[in-house]
Amino acid sequence: MVENKRKTAKEIIEAYNGPKLRIMEVCGTHTHEIFKLGIRNIIPEDIELISGPGCPVCVTPVGFIDEATMLALDHNVTICTFGDLVRVPGSEMSLAGARSKGAKVQIVYSPIDAYEYASEHLDEQVVFLSVGFETTTPASCLSVKKAKAVGLKNFSLLTANKTMPSAYKALKGSADAFLYPGHVYAIVGTKLCESLACEGVSGVITGFTAKEIMTALAVVITKLQEGGSFFKNCYPRVVTPEGSKVAKAIVAEIMEDCDSEWRGLGVIENSGLKLKEEYKEFDARIKFHLPEVKGKSNPACRCGDVLQGKCKPSDCKVFGKGCTPLHPVGACMVSNEGACSAYYQYGGNING
Repeated sequence: MVENKRKTAKEIIEAYNGPKLRIMEVCGTHTHEIFKLGIRNIIPEDIELISGPGCPVCVTPVGFIDEATMLALDHNVTICTFGDLVRVPGSEMSLAGARSKGAKVQIVYSPIDAYEYASEHLDEQVVFLSVGFETTTPASCLSVKKAKAVGLKNFSLLTANKTMPSAYKALKGSADAFLYPGHVYAIVGTKLCESLACEGVSGVITGFTAKEIMTALAVVITKLQEGGSFFKNCYPRVVTPEGSKVAKAIVAEIMEDCDSEWRGLGVIENSGLKLKEEYKEFDARIKFHLPEVKGKSNPACRCGDVLQGKCKPSDCKVFGKGCTPLHPVGACMVSNEGACSAYYQYGGNING
């Protein structure tokens, strides 16, 4: 008796010969790993990998940068931020530009670093630029909780925290299926993905190794051929149905849902997080009476189209010319997780 040989993920992917499939890797880390691992070189032409709005720096709107520079220059605030945000262009200048005009911009590696900086510099008003998805939000909440507990008065957040489920709904139809980022769902659990599948949004949670990504792509291809909406957790060693109860609890304690602007996607209802009323003294917009800011992006930049999967970075007329990592026109070229950065680093003409 001859046993049927079980196909490997690579064999399933390479054997695909069907209608055009569009698979969106939402996470910027997935985008870079797929390039770095050479996965785009082995997929058939009928499978297109497109990058989505999974880079927190990339989806942060221009107006947020304008608010940060306003705080730094007009209110003499010390800005604490992750390094990628420093060079993201605002309407008129980046934080790097504000720093050249005398603004104080401090690079930190976590919200707790910003909290500690504020604790050690009580003569400075310190604002942490709180951007990111479900993975990084708990740390921002923890920093606020610690500040309230000790009565720290010179610390606050400028928030642009976002949640992914509403973005998937806004992108419905942009791709046949999504590769969901494993680290996000390690926090929130799988129930949200299961509910998205019931609403016609298909996707697979995956990790970041070659084996994990290839397995996820093979599952997506197989499921799409079977028809119907689906969800599969291909990262069970890290992601559980419940997620991190501790992380979710601190976010629920400190923050609440709000409408939020996404670069390229506009304002998405209940896709952001803001500090609750009882923590409003740590909200920089309230504390410094910031006016509503409408940012204006460079019209030559197509970051918004890239984030929606409407074009590849290499389709942008300034890609690799007027826009490079040293002289970025848009956020997607600045961030280490940005799609434009990945295309520039690994080759803009690579398949997909």
